[in-house]
Amino acid sequence: MSRRETDPTRAAKTAAQGPVAELDAGLGNVLFDVWLVSRATHALVDDAVRSAGLDADEFAIYSVLASTEGMTPTELAHWMAAPATTVSSYVKRFERRGHVRRVPNPDDRRSYRVQLTADGRSAHRDAGELFQPVLDEVTRRLGSEIPHVHRHLRSLHKVVTTVDGETG
Repeated sequence: MSRRETDPTRAAKTAAQGPVAELDAGLGNVLFDVWLVSRATHALVDDAVRSAGLDADEFAIYSVLASTEGMTPTELAHWMAAPATTVSSYVKRFERRGHVRRVPNPDDRRSYRVQLTADGRSAHRDAGELFQPVLDEVTRRLGSEIPHVHRHLRSLHKVVTTVDGETG
């Protein structure tokens, strides 16, 4: 048996850190690391908001819509980095729930804006109440690193979207 298999302290520490701690560091690169964080974040938010009837993606979209007077599907697609068909699918689902409405776009009569309804805002508020303690705990654990994490994530987002625009 190797030292790794027989060292109870190491085994306990590895178990406490979870499966990510066991990944070979040679697999890591910045995009893979972001993917891992993204998946873990998605699962955490899904679990937090599930009882409000939304999933992580829906909660994010409702959050964006709640912070605006509405967005066109094109603006939403750009924000989500998603194709128009994906946005259309979400809008139709949210309309069936009574959570969004289409209103004429004052800037372009051929287009419309998607706005949260009162029921949509209520669903977002309910999910937000479930989400807040999770956000507070993540913020607490990051502590003074928060401004640096924000700055680096925004910088990475800018680089990724620039590269995507140049290669896509």
